[in-house]
Amino acid sequence: MPVGLAKGLCLDANRTNWDGSGPRPLSWAAWYPADDGAIETPVSDASWFWLKPVARDAALKPAARPHPLVLLSHGTGGVAAGLEWLAHRLAQQGFVALAVNHHGHTGAEPHRPEGFLCLWERASDISAMLDDRSWRTQLGGMISAHACVAGFSAGAYTAMLLMGARVAYSQFESANPIKSPHRGPREFPNLADHISPLLERSAVFRESWSRRSKDYSDPRFDAALVLAPGRSVLGFSAESLKRIAKPVRIVGGDADTIAPAQECCSWLHSLLPGAGLDILKGGVDHYIFMPEPTPQGRKLAPDIFTDADGIDRRSIHDEVASIAARFFGSVV
Repeated sequence: MPVGLAKGLCLDANRTNWDGSGPRPLSWAAWYPADDGAIETPVSDASWFWLKPVARDAALKPAARPHPLVLLSHGTGGVAAGLEWLAHRLAQQGFVALAVNHHGHTGAEPHRPEGFLCLWERASDISAMLDDRSWRTQLGGMISAHACVAGFSAGAYTAMLLMGARVAYSQFESANPIKSPHRGPREFPNLADHISPLLERSAVFRESWSRRSKDYSDPRFDAALVLAPGRSVLGFSAESLKRIAKPVRIVGGDADTIAPAQECCSWLHSLLPGAGLDILKGGVDHYIFMPEPTPQGRKLAPDIFTDADGIDRRSIHDEVASIAARFFGSVV
């Protein structure tokens, strides 16, 4: 089945951008089952990632019932294409996979400390995409009004918020009793130092920061696939996790040093009634959930794209995508 790719930009008029100068931007990419006659061509704008050929802006494959929908949330500082490996495989199984770049927290635009601190805004991004009609019009055809959600690392945090997790503490706030071994991620190693200055000078940040413990659950999302959840999930209220009744599947790696599976995946699993848990064995690290690299990507970011001996990233992607398709297929 040929896979189509469409891209676009939505604007969330209910929130401003971090500058306060206009609506919050939501750039997106969608992978979907294309009409049988669509012609796939190599992706010419790939840089660090090896991406599969797609049929750009092809017609959505006609179907007797609405295509099931999965929204995708990238990791810290990542981009929508960072989950192309999962989106493309889901599209081959008949899903529409819609990924968004999270404003201020994405490599698709300059990094903003506000975006790296206010992770709850990412959940509102996903809900806003489901509200928006423009991407549906652009793709055409029938697409489900309900959806599932999948997220990697910070995207896993996003997915859990949509399921009903509530923030007790932000990861880097001083009141958090669970102290992180770092003061920020690799893109913002001093992130914690930005909180006080931003509270003083930015009204947009203050307003967002005041909403960190609100309910971001969205009843239109039926299930969540949680890939390598980061230490930020340890700031969730345990009671809120125990109340989640929707299906959740957690997948991590046994050699993850960024977000150790025992510390993050297993802790989350222990508080989620009925959740599934898969810890991939054999030296699987955090960045296995990133795409296969181009030679340029391997050269510029060897820490992201160098896997342990005996680990084949493509095979791991096949395995995880198979888990995802079966899991989502059981609830749509």
